[in-house]
Amino acid sequence: MLKRLQKILAEYGIASRRKAEQLIKEGRVTVNGQIAQLGQKADPEKDYIKVDGKLLIKPEPKVYYAFYKPRKVVTTLFDPKGRLTVRDFLRGIKFRVYPVGRLDYDSEGLLILTNDGELANKIMHPAYEIEKTYLVKIDGLIEESSIEKLKKGIKINGKLAIPKSVHLVRHLKANSWIKITLYEGRKRQIRKMLMKIGHPVIRLIRVAIDGVKLGELKPGQWRVLTKEEIESLREKIKNRR
Repeated sequence: MLKRLQKILAEYGIASRRKAEQLIKEGRVTVNGQIAQLGQKADPEKDYIKVDGKLLIKPEPKVYYAFYKPRKVVTTLFDPKGRLTVRDFLRGIKFRVYPVGRLDYDSEGLLILTNDGELANKIMHPAYEIEKTYLVKIDGLIEESSIEKLKKGIKINGKLAIPKSVHLVRHLKANSWIKITLYEGRKRQIRKMLMKIGHPVIRLIRVAIDGVKLGELKPGQWRVLTKEEIESLREKIKNRR
């Protein structure tokens, strides 16, 4: 489809339309080897358009997925030890996406996958206070006094780790389920906190990253984030700057 060059350059993220017009005037844009003229039209699917000698390549659209990472899967796209990775479950996703943050090898639950590096970095940065919520099955029947200890914070490697919230979900015969919400997630933080109060983790599932919920996903499944989920994350990041 023929479009004005300045519009094409703007759509490809090269420059604003006004700046694109200036690039064309300066002779820095070529179409099929010929210096472009202001007002010229081209088809980005068929014509070879270059800016400063570099071929114009259509940027991939930004995509966002929720993925249920199973246990015994590495939160990476490659593992030198040959273990299962997130990549092994991404059949059907045609874009190259990356996990936002990490989940331990023995942990499971929600990961956000995206090619939007800017949003990913902000989700991971503790300054933006993006909540991560976990359901945790622990050894033993936890008492209210121990939950209060967790709420006040547990020292890990000399630094106090304070969750946003901790709630008892239910007691079983010999175990308990609790829900913990964090703003930050240091390596194996929840496991270390619970070990210090005498309740080792049996199972750990991340069920939410702020407004994005694990929902009905099963281990190994993924889904596209809704427009509302993406906008909710962006809005919370914007409000917490």
